[in-house]
Amino acid sequence: MCDMGGLDNLVANTAYLKARSVDDKEMRKRRRSLILPHLENCTEVHGAIPKDFKDICEQQPIGKTCFRQFLLASNPEYLAAAEFLEELNDWNLAEAGTKEKARQNIINKFCKADSKSFLAYLTEDMAEKCNSVSENDFEEVMMGQVKEATQEFLRGKPFDEYQTSPFFERFVQWKEFEKQPISDKYFFEFRTLGKGGFGEVCAVQVKNTGQMYACKKLDKKRLKKKGGQKMALLEKKILEKANSLFLVNLAYAFDTKTHLCLVMTLMNGGDLKYHIYHIGENGIEMERIIYYTAQITTGILHLHAMNIVYRDMKPENVLLDSQGQCRLSDLGLAVEIPIGKTISQKAGTKGYMAPEILKQEPYRTSVDWWALGCSIYEMVAGRLPFRDHKEKVTKEEIVRRTLQDECKFEHKNFDAPSKDIISLFLKKNIEDRLGCNQEGCAGPRKHEFFKSINIPRLEAGLITPPWVPKPNVVYAKDTGDIRVFSEVKGVEFDANDEKFFKEFSTGAVPITWQQEMIDSGLFDELNDPNRKTLSAGLDDDDNDEQKSKSCTLL
Repeated sequence: MCDMGGLDNLVANTAYLKARSVDDKEMRKRRRSLILPHLENCTEVHGAIPKDFKDICEQQPIGKTCFRQFLLASNPEYLAAAEFLEELNDWNLAEAGTKEKARQNIINKFCKADSKSFLAYLTEDMAEKCNSVSENDFEEVMMGQVKEATQEFLRGKPFDEYQTSPFFERFVQWKEFEKQPISDKYFFEFRTLGKGGFGEVCAVQVKNTGQMYACKKLDKKRLKKKGGQKMALLEKKILEKANSLFLVNLAYAFDTKTHLCLVMTLMNGGDLKYHIYHIGENGIEMERIIYYTAQITTGILHLHAMNIVYRDMKPENVLLDSQGQCRLSDLGLAVEIPIGKTISQKAGTKGYMAPEILKQEPYRTSVDWWALGCSIYEMVAGRLPFRDHKEKVTKEEIVRRTLQDECKFEHKNFDAPSKDIISLFLKKNIEDRLGCNQEGCAGPRKHEFFKSINIPRLEAGLITPPWVPKPNVVYAKDTGDIRVFSEVKGVEFDANDEKFFKEFSTGAVPITWQQEMIDSGLFDELNDPNRKTLSAGLDDDDNDEQKSKSCTLL
């Protein structure tokens, strides 16, 4: 007898894996009708762009790219400033073997008065420091004072001139293009990857770029019935605000007739809980634990810098992408706490909640470091510090152990650095806990546990992961094992609901969307003055036909 469930899962997996391999010829066909909006249609968005150097030239990928193109096409001073910042960044990220050569190249090219790339915009005093820089003070002078002076120079006349240049006009056109309405017709939809409390998560692909994402679909009626609308909007706003290599980033927010949809970074490698308990012996190799913990810590620090407390740090919420990099996911319990304020709300997952949460005492970021200590312990030992894996134990007993017991290190894979960092994260007194009241931006990353990690290279995503997912494996439950939600009945929407749906459905998120345009090659393609286009676009029937053709090939 034919196993139809297994066949459905095979077909779903095949379509999903095929979509991840983008066909260049097919992509060019999909893009053939795309053009940037004409400048005369961009007046409103042009006037709405804040004249903020950091926002336009440092944070927004297309704005940054257009500004760089402007500098490279301008006078020698602007060119030297752009090249200096690029080469200084390359030096900062260089590995030990090439760092000395890169340093000397910077000194010879930018610090000598007779060089054509000399930084002539520096003040006399700063130019003298630059000219006499040595190996001993290179980082202090060049990475500190000269870099700051260069950035200050670029914020002045170059930035003013950029805003009246064709390069800025091109940026404005992309900002108008960024505002295009987003609906489910913007994507191809593939297999279900999992489920949440209010709906399923499925894989989707942007039709015009080939970019794969995960789409979290929140059932509108289920949200209203369970009172989850406020929480959904809060999660969306936090995701929209936070952008990091170490967080699952939001790319699009839109709604359909039945669902609110959050389109986010697709993570193909499964979650860390799966890797702890379902691959080989329980636990993960120490090399991987150190690497993952460094990335997790960087993601937590990014949230904390925005006064956001995660509150649900656990291996199940740490996902791996197709390269083996990890990101924090599921910010449904995250909360933004203003500076100087605290909260005492009980939130999180049992076994990972800090003593101050269990006692409902005031807290801020301390709870995330406790949960990270529990997570490191679990990655090493294949169990939580105060609860064995699959142990039947009451909530009251977990609370008692967390508040009263000391952490024991009986597993053979614990070494001295891992014991120490876990012990420091699991200090029951907040003032004694690692990550709390730490000086500098590195915080916990200064610990010996991370001595093998080059932090600048980690932050830039340049460290090769110790483990890479297999490209032909779907690290998700079979489609037949993912529970199907029942239909919600008896819920009707009113004007307030429609207002909420509109507030939620804001379309493309600028930073993520712009990076997608660059990474997919669409930015270069639409900027090409010699590019040929069609006078009309593909209509919905064409897209539906294309989707059918993809299925037929399977």
